[in-house]
Amino acid sequence: MQKLIATLAAATILTVTALGQSLPTCNIYLFETSLRDSLLTLSDPQFLTVSNKMGYNNQPAFVNNTDLLFVSASPNDTQTDIYLLDLKAKTRLRMTQTAESEYSPKPTPDNLFFSVVRVETDADRSQRLWQYPLDRQDAGRAAFKFLRGVGYYHWLDRYKVALFNLTADNLNYLSLADTRDAAIQNLSPSVGRCFQTSPNGRLVYVHKITDKNWVIKALDKNTMEVTEICKTISGAEDFVIMKDGAILMGKGSRLYRFMPMKSQNWQEVAELKRVGINNITRMAVSGDGKLAIVNGG
Repeated sequence: MQKLIATLAAATILTVTALGQSLPTCNIYLFETSLRDSLLTLSDPQFLTVSNKMGYNNQPAFVNNTDLLFVSASPNDTQTDIYLLDLKAKTRLRMTQTAESEYSPKPTPDNLFFSVVRVETDADRSQRLWQYPLDRQDAGRAAFKFLRGVGYYHWLDRYKVALFNLTADNLNYLSLADTRDAAIQNLSPSVGRCFQTSPNGRLVYVHKITDKNWVIKALDKNTMEVTEICKTISGAEDFVIMKDGAILMGKGSRLYRFMPMKSQNWQEVAELKRVGINNITRMAVSGDGKLAIVNGG
């Protein structure tokens, strides 16, 4: 395993995308967060991907408070693999080494496996949902044998998963699928790539109603009732939900917060240009409040 985490004070930060790369340059940063009187504070910034700072480092997902999965590829590579950062030991472990590219790693609800969207090497470049054991003891398996248009996904429980599903008519649907019988229910077209679970167990997602009207909605998986929460930050679709239920979104170098049932508008909580972040995209939050932010991608 390789030492790789640097504090921002010690790291040379390069965030400009190199021309000619098949995958964009993007990097992952880590912050501690604290909340006092509805004021969110970010502190102790760390540059997590200093060892591959001109490469592709994206889609972070916490396994627990100290382990972080992410997608990575070296500069000029077109094939990605999954890595695991141990934030405490400050080491990196390669989790996949395949001919295929893997994206969107997430721990499964039982925390025994991690799942990915795997881009197959067939002529159609099929995108299937796969599971690999976290202990790396075998080569994994497909969660759905015949479902080949998975763009993004989110586990609802041990068996059910929400999908960004590209259907045969070339529409992307929010679909619910069950790994036990491969049953699939298409619910709504034109969804975003980000899914989260609210503190009360609802699936939260972005519905792109029109090109300029993007709305964050919540789905009760038991009643199938859909509730509108708020409009997104203009042009932004990535978000994360904090332990208190607040939604964070970023645009450019600015981070915004919205508290459902309380906020009227998005409130700016941080300007991150000073630490080298100028294009906030994906985010992930740990149970103890660590916030991972992707710059670029």
